[in-house]
Amino acid sequence: MGSSRVGRGIGEASRARLVLGAHWGFVAFFAGLGVYHLVTVVMTALRSGRASVDPLELLDVGPVLLLAFVPGLLLGLAPLFASRRWGSGPRGDFGWLPDLRDVKVGLACGVLALLAGYLVNLVLLGIYGTDRVSGSPLTDFAEDGGSDDVVWLALAALVVVVATPMAEELLMRGALWGALEHHRIPQWVILVLTAVVFAYLHGEPTRTLALLAQGLVIGVARWRTGRVGASFVAHAANNLAPALLLFTGS
Repeated sequence: MGSSRVGRGIGEASRARLVLGAHWGFVAFFAGLGVYHLVTVVMTALRSGRASVDPLELLDVGPVLLLAFVPGLLLGLAPLFASRRWGSGPRGDFGWLPDLRDVKVGLACGVLALLAGYLVNLVLLGIYGTDRVSGSPLTDFAEDGGSDDVVWLALAALVVVVATPMAEELLMRGALWGALEHHRIPQWVILVLTAVVFAYLHGEPTRTLALLAQGLVIGVARWRTGRVGASFVAHAANNLAPALLLFTGS
């Protein structure tokens, strides 16, 4: 199983560009991770500085919820900047805008990712129980929020389904995948490494195995087509069902 001819042709000229002796995708990847952790630390410090005051008393619940997604959304900035600076642009380097084949492959892989996550979570529930298996931040909001919070929940669901998957895919299966591919790392190794990063970024220890399984299936979409557009569709489809259930459940 390998990339299509179109996939192999994406950004061939730009993939030869080196920055500080390394492919520019590595620079974009580590810069993206650095920004992610820096913003997370700053936001955590700001919250801890108001330890005596409930942050939900200062702002409505909705804006606070959306602020939680800011670090993840910033993951895609470095790949976009690096692609424009050293590559041939996001469309040429990553193939980030889905075409018809991307949609077909992505939807198939997205459904399989949902199934894989569901099956692994069943096993985890048997091991840890419901109290120790972490849930989505949207779950608490959907359960505790009132009718006035529906708009914020809808916006949060949109971020979860569209914006966050695109940012993560640009970082992992765009910049990192392309850099590893440039150095002729075997495709199956790239698939596993990007799945590990996928699980790591979510920071949910009790769901690591489920996230790893989902990351592998989503990565297959990138492998099959050679395009980020396909893995984005798969990632979005994987996130769509939980987001819809949370929204309708509210």
